[in-house]
This record gives sequence, C-alpha cells and structure tokens, in this order.
Amino acid sequence: MSQPSSSALGHTDSKVKSEALKLDPHELESIGDADQTIISEGSPNHQVVSFNTEGASTIEQDPYVPFPIDPEVVAIEDENNILRIRSILLGMILGGVVNAANLYLGLKTGLTFVASLFGSLLGFAVLKTLSKVVPENFPILGGPFGPKENAIVQTSATAAGGLSNIFVSAVPAMYQMGLLKDPKADYPRIAVVTLGVAYVGFFFATPLRKIFIVQMARQMGLIFPTSTATATTIQSLHIATGGQQSARGKIRVLLYSFLGAFILRVVSNFAPGILWDWHVFTWIYIWGNYNNLAIWAESWGWYIQWTPAVMGTGMMVGMNTALSIFAGSLLSWGVIGPILTRTGSASGLAIGGDSEEWKPLMTFASMNLKDPVGNPSPRYWLLWPGVLLMVAVSVVEVLCQHQIFRHSASIVVRAVGAAAYAVFKKLGRTPPRALERFARNDSSEANEFDHHTHEIKPWMWIVGLFASIVVTCASARAQWGMPIGMTIISIIIAVLFTLLAILSTGMTDMTPLTAVSKSSQLVLGGVTRNGHYDKASAETLNSIGGLVAAGVANQATDLTADFRIGFLLRTPPRAQWIAQGIGSLAAIFLAPAIFLLFAQAYPCILDVSSDSCAYSAPSATAWRAATIAATSPTLPIPRSSGIFAICLAVVGSLTTVVKYFFLVGPRQKYRNYLPNWMGFGVMMVVPQPCIGLAVLIGAIVSKAWEKFRPRSHNDYLFAVIAGMISGEGVGGIFNAILAIAGVSVETTVGCPAGMC
Repeated sequence: MSQPSSSALGHTDSKVKSEALKLDPHELESIGDADQTIISEGSPNHQVVSFNTEGASTIEQDPYVPFPIDPEVVAIEDENNILRIRSILLGMILGGVVNAANLYLGLKTGLTFVASLFGSLLGFAVLKTLSKVVPENFPILGGPFGPKENAIVQTSATAAGGLSNIFVSAVPAMYQMGLLKDPKADYPRIAVVTLGVAYVGFFFATPLRKIFIVQMARQMGLIFPTSTATATTIQSLHIATGGQQSARGKIRVLLYSFLGAFILRVVSNFAPGILWDWHVFTWIYIWGNYNNLAIWAESWGWYIQWTPAVMGTGMMVGMNTALSIFAGSLLSWGVIGPILTRTGSASGLAIGGDSEEWKPLMTFASMNLKDPVGNPSPRYWLLWPGVLLMVAVSVVEVLCQHQIFRHSASIVVRAVGAAAYAVFKKLGRTPPRALERFARNDSSEANEFDHHTHEIKPWMWIVGLFASIVVTCASARAQWGMPIGMTIISIIIAVLFTLLAILSTGMTDMTPLTAVSKSSQLVLGGVTRNGHYDKASAETLNSIGGLVAAGVANQATDLTADFRIGFLLRTPPRAQWIAQGIGSLAAIFLAPAIFLLFAQAYPCILDVSSDSCAYSAPSATAWRAATIAATSPTLPIPRSSGIFAICLAVVGSLTTVVKYFFLVGPRQKYRNYLPNWMGFGVMMVVPQPCIGLAVLIGAIVSKAWEKFRPRSHNDYLFAVIAGMISGEGVGGIFNAILAIAGVSVETTVGCPAGMC
C-alpha cells in the first residue's frame, strides 16, 4: 500500500491506486485488479503519463524514460550535491514515523503502507523552508533544495519505514505459539536476524534496478504506479509557476489531517466509549430496558469505530475493495458465525460477569483452544477458510500472469551472467566467451543518465550480498538452531519469489507477500517433518524460514520500486543506493524497538488466548495458522471448517482465473464486479467487523468527495490519507508510552458492561 500501500491487505501489501496517472482511454489495456489498474494506450510501448499542478503546464511523456528537464522547474545550481546529512536524517525521522504507524496499523488490521508519498510531501515542506531561511553556506542545513534531493529524502524514508511487515506477522506469531517468551530479552537476536534479512534484500535489489527499471521495463510494462505517482508528485512540487502554492496546500492538508488524527487517537484514550467506539447496540440495549435482541449484535462486535487510519485505508483502496472487505465482515461475523453457534458447530464465551443485566453479553472473538477441533470458537473456525482463501488466490494471481515466469528466467540468467562477467573483469582475467553477450547487452542498454561516476559497481553489491547472507545464516544457526542449508533454501525461495513480486508490483501495484511467506513455510514444513524435529523446534524453524523469505522479498521489492522514483527524477543511482543502505540500518533497530514498545504496553498482542485485545494482530494469527498447518502431522482443523475452506478457495481461485482469461478485451470492464478475495479473506481472520465498517465509511466518503469536489479530491486525497494513517499511528505510540507509564484516567460511559 507497498507505498500510502501494500498497502495493503494482509500480507499482500496492495498499494495505493495511482490517481496521478492520467492516461488516454483510447484502446485501453489494463493490467491487474480493478482497484490497482494501470491503463495504457495501444500497447505497453505506447503509454503517456501526464501531471499537472495549479498554474503549471501539463507534461506528457513516455513513462519509461526520465522526466524531461522542464524549463518551468526551478533551477538548482548545486543539484548534483544531493547526498546530504539533512536529507538522509530527515528521511530517517519521517520513515520512523511511518514505521510506527505501520506497526500500529498492522497489529490492528493487518494493513501497512509505505513512506514514499509521506516522505516526499513532508520532506519538501521542511527542506524547502530551510533552503529559504538558512544561509546557503550554513553547515549541514544550508543549501538549495531540488527534486533530486527530494528523492533522496523519500528514499531514506522508504528504507527507514520498511521491515514492519515481519513484526506484525512472524514475530508476534512466535510469541503466540510460545516459541519466544520475553520481547525485551529477545530484542538483540531479533534485531540481528532483521539485520541479515534487511541487507540481503537491499543488496539483492541493487542489480535489479538496471534490469527492471532501465532495461526491461518497457518490454514488460513495468510502470510501478505508486512510484510513478510519487515521482510525479515530487516533480509537481518543484514546478516554478504555481507549484509552490500547490505544494503548500498539500502540505497544509497533510499536517491538519495528521494533527487531527493524532489528537483524536490520544484524547479518545480517556473516553473510548464516547470519542472512539460508538456501541450503538449497547445504547439500544440500555434504552430498551436491557432487551436481549440488541446485545446479540454487540456480542458479535458490531459497533462503529472512528479510526482515521482504517477510514483512510478505505479512501485509498476504492469502492470495490472496500465492499469486498465489508462483505467479508458481514458474512463472517453476521451470517456464518451466528449459524455456527446456532447449529452447535462453534461456541462463544460469556463475558458479562456477575451483573444480571450483562449476563447475555458474549464474545466470539476468543481463540478458545481447549478443544479446537471438537468445540472451536467462531474465530478459530473462520480462521482456516480465511487463510486458505488468501493463500490460494495470491498464488493463482501469480500463476495466471504466466509471462512472469518466462521473464523471470531470462532475468536470472542475464543478472548472473552480467555479474560473472563483471567479476572476471574486476579480477583482471579474460571472461569466458559465453559471458561476452551479457556484457554487450549490458552496455547496449545502458541508460544515458547513468554516468559511470554515479553507477553502482557490481563489486559493491556482490560483496555486500555475500556478507549479508553469511550474517543471516550465522545468526539463524547460532540463535535459532536453524541449519545453514535450511536458511539457504529460505533465501533461494525469497530470491525466486522476489522476482515475481517485483514484476507483480510493477504491473499491478500488488506485492504478493502472502504467497512468498506461505510458500516458504510449506516447503520448510516438508523439511522439518522429515528431519525428526520436535514440535517447538519445527515451528521455530518454519517461522524463521518464512520470516527470512518474506523480509527479503518485501525489502527488495520496496527498494526496487524506490529506484523507479529516482530514475524518473534523474537521481544519481549511487547516491540513492547509499541513502537506501543508511535508511535500512535505521529500520533494523526501529522496527523491533517499536514492536517491543507495543508488546510492553499491550501484552495481549502476544497471547493468542486473550479474549479482548485492542490489537487483534490478524497477520500474526494467519502466520500462526500456516505454521501449525505446515508442521503438524495432522491438521487441528474442524472437519466442517476444512471443507468450507476448500470450497471457498476453489471459488476464489476460479474467479481469479476467469478474471485473467475470460474478462479480457471488451469484457474487461466487468472485472469491477468481481470481489477482491484478499480483502474478503482478511476480514474472516480479523474478529472485528467494526474494521470492515470503517473501511466502507472511508470509501463512501472518498466517493462522495470525488463526485462533488473532483478537483480537490484529485489534489489532496493522498495528503489526507497519509496524514490520517500516520497521525493515528503516532497517536497509538503515544498511548503505548502512557500505558507503560501507568497513566490511566478514562471513563467507561457508553461501553458494554463497562468494557471498551
């Protein structure tokens, strides 16, 4: 929402639809989902990107070459000196904000987004102001500021805001399974394995810049919508005539939405039943003199939650995906769940206490693992259909794009050949004749903006990749007891699926991390079952292997997409690469530290048996389920749940096949009527229908805004979304600090049985 991305639904990280891409509808060809559509004219070789700001002329050009040096862009005398302390430090700070927001949002809903747009806008606001008020020769802070340095800021922010996905899935799942005990004591070894994963992904992404961004983007139609939108935004911010006014408007809106969301999240902590959660059915229950009809809906979690972050996500994903998410909530927690309890296939827990008025109050969100097969909770029963649906659809989505495999094989051969040729030349030896064609291809397709003084030399990433693989293998072996061969298998899986993930992201703006992690877990499950490991060891190795695969794929995909921004803005590759490396170092320590903060403030995150928790951690629950399934000799799944899961996965898979092979050409418009099965599946895992309702409210608000104020919607939508998500995320961090400090002054007015 990789970008706001990934997001993102669950581990798919479905990223924001690029409304900055305005393309001619003549002879349209769409790639991807209805809510992640890239439109081209005629063929991938004839596409036009246009961007406009108030008072600025429209720039139309081929999206596979860098933006032209437009005469209206402010002249920057020193734009080659862009790798500055101020830009990297500011980017790391902004990335830290996004990291915090992603941990908050991911633990709450399973959704994440990337820092590119957020870093671009606020980076412009801060450094443009500094360039005007601080003397040019002032150390560190002084000097001109242009679009290339703006790209460095967002690059650093993107890198520093990464890696959060494994801390909302694999890591909390390991605590829920009892494989880890104390987050504070575990911090060093979690940080070390994160270090290896981050830099394997970073160094592996380095050669992919030239392949996916420079050489083969046109042939494969890799436009990277969110990245193109971010680059377009940066270019627009620096347009001379009207650009400054437009930029100020966007930044002002972002700051207002950020402050509003932050204040609401903090203040509502003291009156949750009034300012945050509206338990409408509880009010009806009380006003109706404790009539039991209303308490049924309350027991299933049907209330309104005024969460800016989730509503912002609804504004971002579009109406189709929002309706799919709400349908997942409605059918799971309004239809299927009640049928299960009615027929005795599942049961809930009474939480009303001894009070006579509240005795009918139940919870159906408990895992209740005392007898998960014979007497499951609705949450446990619905977990398996949701997880299998997401995995099946994610894998089928990739398989249906069959051209990806052909391109991937070609890319691997070319990358290995070019790297081998470079190593021979570096050692002063004559390369074998078979490698000469890779050198010719490499030089013939070299980009004119990649001057040799700005290139990333092969030895830079080859040495780093080897070192990071060694660190990953050593840390996995020393700290988790993972055989080196198993770690290598995880990295190989990550490499193969990273190529698919990048191609999918470039074509559809969707990063299939679910397929990456779950495929790795299934492969490693076969290894552990044949290795005579005990249950705890098998689950640990499976989780760490999946963590390595998902982390490497996520990091490499984000950074490759980030290279697209620098390419369009003519940013020197080496400068951007260094900024990515430094920003990644910040993420290595930030992400686990923020997770530690949440774990200390809300221990229920680590306890799967918790009946009531502000953070349902759906991605962690799904990860735990996949780990158990991959490592257990017999699956602890109720028979009815397993049958329903298979049927639902078949329906989702067939629908996906129909989308790619039947709804093409003139019938492609009907894709808008197909459900987004990933969103539907996520809400079967999230036992909070209020989340689905909040997403729908956000989508409705966005649709109405677009209908009645289309221009302001186009200008300010992304700024509002970025402010809402990051503001609530930082507010959540502030509340966590208050919880650790023991600050608790709240009223339970409006809460069922005095609980919110």
